[in-house]
Amino acid sequence: MSSLFKKGPLPRYYQLKEIMREKIEAGEWKPGDLIPSERELCEQYGISRMTARQAITELVNEGLFFREQGRGTFVSHQKITQQLIRLTSFTEDIKARGQQPGTRVLLAQMCTPDEAAITRLRIKANQPVFHLRRLRLANDEPLALESSHLSFMGCERLLEEDLGQSLYALLEKKYGLPLVEAEQELEAGIATTEEAQYLKIPIGSPVLYIRRTTYTERNIPVEFASSVYCGHKYTFYVNLKRDQLLSNP
Repeated sequence: MSSLFKKGPLPRYYQLKEIMREKIEAGEWKPGDLIPSERELCEQYGISRMTARQAITELVNEGLFFREQGRGTFVSHQKITQQLIRLTSFTEDIKARGQQPGTRVLLAQMCTPDEAAITRLRIKANQPVFHLRRLRLANDEPLALESSHLSFMGCERLLEEDLGQSLYALLEKKYGLPLVEAEQELEAGIATTEEAQYLKIPIGSPVLYIRRTTYTERNIPVEFASSVYCGHKYTFYVNLKRDQLLSNP
């Protein structure tokens, strides 16, 4: 489909969506490319501004496009996929996709835990925890804003560490804390002003909120992390199997 049919069963915005989708699939529009403006699409296809905007917005919501305030709409890069059946670190996920992980440390300090950390880490209200806040990158592009609270004997020594590296690898190799399992929650949301600023996305863009409690041996919680991921750059994968129904005797 390279032109719109003005008389037909398919709405014009849907036809335009499929035309733009085909351009991506054919490689005519590549990841990172700036797509034509609404005005240019209107002139090219003889449609209204509202029709063009609806087609673009739906492809943004599907993750094929992303907007940058003041710059325009771009073709999204391939999403990072994280499977949900194995406990992996951010660094491991990004490397598995053939990309270069990066980290900007925003905060590293000992602090008094908030209610969520007290509950998840099973600690007393006055027990200091190590608080680490980082911006996580993939090929130098912001992907996630991560806040971790850690509690274990000697956690204050993390203040002296290079926290730009994989935290999980550091805990396992240097601190002798085998990370064996985790509980993870996912929730859809929209980016706040601060989150949008760090992730370089428009305020109100779709994001994924992830909360994870990671345990060492004997079901002892060691980390409670809250992360915000760019919705158009990250997806989660899980393979589901249905229990076999018992045959009636």
